Amino acid sequence: MAQRRANSWQADQQRRQQAAQREFLRQQREVARMERAAEADRKRQERERHQAHLDRQAKLAADRTMQVEKEIDQLRRLLQDSLTVDLPVSLRQLRRTHKPQRFDPSPWPGPGPAPRWEDYAPAQPGALAKIFGGGRRYEEQLAQAQHRFSEAEGSHQRLGRDHDSRLQQRRAEHQSEQNRQAAAVQKFNDELEGRFIGYRAGDPTHVEWFLDQVLDASSYPKKFPRHHRVAFRATDASALVEIRLPSEDIVPAERGFTHVKSRDEVKTLPRPEKERKELYASVLAQCALRAVHEIFAHDRDGVVDSVVLNGHVTTVDRATGQQVSPCLITLSTDREQFDKLLLSQVDPTACLKYLNAIVSPNPYDLEPVRPIVEFDLTKYRLMDSLDVVSGLDSRPVLTQLTPTEFEHLVRQLFEAIGLEAWNTQASKDEGVDAVAISKDPIFNGECIIQAKRYTKLVGVESVQALAGVVEHKRAAKGVLITTSWFGRASHTFAAAHGRLQLIEGAELVYLIKEHLGKDVIAGPVPPKRRSSR
Repeated sequence: MAQRRANSWQADQQRRQQAAQREFLRQQREVARMERAAEADRKRQERERHQAHLDRQAKLAADRTMQVEKEIDQLRRLLQDSLTVDLPVSLRQLRRTHKPQRFDPSPWPGPGPAPRWEDYAPAQPGALAKIFGGGRRYEEQLAQAQHRFSEAEGSHQRLGRDHDSRLQQRRAEHQSEQNRQAAAVQKFNDELEGRFIGYRAGDPTHVEWFLDQVLDASSYPKKFPRHHRVAFRATDASALVEIRLPSEDIVPAERGFTHVKSRDEVKTLPRPEKERKELYASVLAQCALRAVHEIFAHDRDGVVDSVVLNGHVTTVDRATGQQVSPCLITLSTDREQFDKLLLSQVDPTACLKYLNAIVSPNPYDLEPVRPIVEFDLTKYRLMDSLDVVSGLDSRPVLTQLTPTEFEHLVRQLFEAIGLEAWNTQASKDEGVDAVAISKDPIFNGECIIQAKRYTKLVGVESVQALAGVVEHKRAAKGVLITTSWFGRASHTFAAAHGRLQLIEGAELVYLIKEHLGKDVIAGPVPPKRRSSR
């Protein structure tokens, strides 16, 4: 019996040990399964994070590429975009309006409701209270209440009068401010109308103001410079415009971006150098054409007949590190010629070539060109102001001088400017009235001077003749001075030659005033040219 019990106990022990072993193994398998599941989940999350990172990088590359493409599209459409916008510069658009504001008394509330006697009156005593002296106390309380009520009424009335007085003052101040604003708007509109009247009459100051408004209103991308200068010459209705062009870095150096998965980096795709240069040349051409278009398009009254435009870029010279402002585009066109252009269809660079514009052969490398017309805009306006003067009888008229006197005056002018100058003998001048040599050792060149004491247009053949003398004499420069004026063909020929300078009567008057201190009259005022429409 004892043996059987011992065997049974051992069997139970063995079963329990086996069960414990099985449970232990089961727990180990569960732990291993959970570890495998956790590892799989970790790897899945890592893959998801990695894929999300790759997606973000790819999206970043796509977004940056899209931004570059947007910038490029803006650059390609500079001219096109200006053809579809409404004209923002007009008397109606610039006129201001005054909308009177009603006076609002709510910020200054009154003293509130008037005091009520019910809030001050004491309670009347009952019959029993009257027997024990309550009637006398009530009379005293009533007198005190009436006194307080009277004081409250007086205070409320005083507050009401003060409030009414302050409110009336504020109402008057409000009305005064409204009147001031209305007067300021009316003054602005009156001045604006005066400016437009002056502009339509061809007054240089008001025409320049109008053209400034036109160019200021033009909407360019953010990185574009917005500086310009304008001058207007009433004698031939020509506008001289200097605009600031963007530098070469306006064209993105990147063609796009791509995400390289193997290296997990956003790689820049460079824009070919040839493409950058071509696009930059197109941008400059579009800026020039756009400025001329906006001037003619806004000038619906036809005040401006022609435009001379110089486009400069302000940048840093790569060789010297100094700031430079080379002229990269210069052109001259009139309204009749420009109106024939279908700007929505033209190739900008080809269009400039058609207009005989002078364009830098290498604008990307900032290779400058010589402007068709070089002038100081401030001084140019002063020259125009001398067209109308008082006291004509007290001032010498240049056309009344003898030819010899005029030639000597020109020689003295160049001496005053700082050159050594001589007059030539009349019988052997070969078309040369004076010769000037710069005292500057760097220039060290001969300047041929011809003086034309004319009262009418100087023909282009005179300019061509001077060019021949300059070439024959191998001179550094030729200057043709007249008391009258030159035609557009003469200016175009001189600009194309490159070593000729034309000085008309108005500029000659200014130079004599500045360098010789003499107030003179050139002669007849040139007729105002009008384009046929």
